[in-house]
Amino acid sequence: MRLSGGQVAVVTGAASGIGLAMARRFAAEGLRVVLVDVEEGALEKAAALLREEEAVVHTRVVDVGERAEVLALADDVYERFGAVHVLCNNAGVGSGAEGRMWEHDPNDWAWAFAVNVWGVFHGIQAFVPRMIAGGEPGHVVNTSSGDGGIAPLPTASVYAVTKAAVVTMTESLYAHLKAEHARVGASVLFPGPHMLRTGLWESHRNRPGRYAKQKPRRTPYRSLAQWEAAMRAAGHEVRFTPVEEVAGLVVEGIRADRFWLLPDSEHSDAQIRARARSMLDRANPSYLESFILD
Repeated sequence: MRLSGGQVAVVTGAASGIGLAMARRFAAEGLRVVLVDVEEGALEKAAALLREEEAVVHTRVVDVGERAEVLALADDVYERFGAVHVLCNNAGVGSGAEGRMWEHDPNDWAWAFAVNVWGVFHGIQAFVPRMIAGGEPGHVVNTSSGDGGIAPLPTASVYAVTKAAVVTMTESLYAHLKAEHARVGASVLFPGPHMLRTGLWESHRNRPGRYAKQKPRRTPYRSLAQWEAAMRAAGHEVRFTPVEEVAGLVVEGIRADRFWLLPDSEHSDAQIRARARSMLDRANPSYLESFILD
């Protein structure tokens, strides 16, 4: 798909991190951008930044886990701009789950699925039929993660399960679009290959009351800075990928109509091969042994 001035991009989770980086990159390509986030203050700050860069920006506060809000978003965008060419279902949260899976608070799963899985599905249903009907080239990018989307991460199992679901959902979407001979493409994004400085670590600050924990946490939430400090104190190297690089990967992938937006990484490649080999050999998942021994 050719990106050009006057097109419209909708990005959820756009107030910071990967979402904001994607929005800025689309704006730099001449697209009009719709910034969507649940945090109004951060959203307006992000919009002000883009307007300083002379971008055409529209904002809307939306909880993507609420279907009615996403449908209303689509109505708003089409009434204002008349078309959508790029849709990035990027909003995501951590779960804050502690302990073994059988000890998890069910609301940790309910909230993570509402945003990370249902939020993507709501975006697809609200926008894709209109994108197809418009007849113009378009593209949908759904944000997954190597933590779950490539291989399980048992220490963050709720998050990992939701991100695995996003991969399968996007594969299915791709097949459905091809069956319809639509001019709309689809990609699944794996941000990285290293850690990213995003608001995901503090996503609990926006947790709705309807998904409140049913029992108190046993340990305080840990920020990214605290995690980084602990890792370095333990002698582990911590590397970060700039969110701008992720945005660049997305733009290149859309232009090339590439499904797998997966950065080069020996670590990820090794995980993919180990998991595939385990399945092909009908063998137990030895690639999880480091977690089993933890």
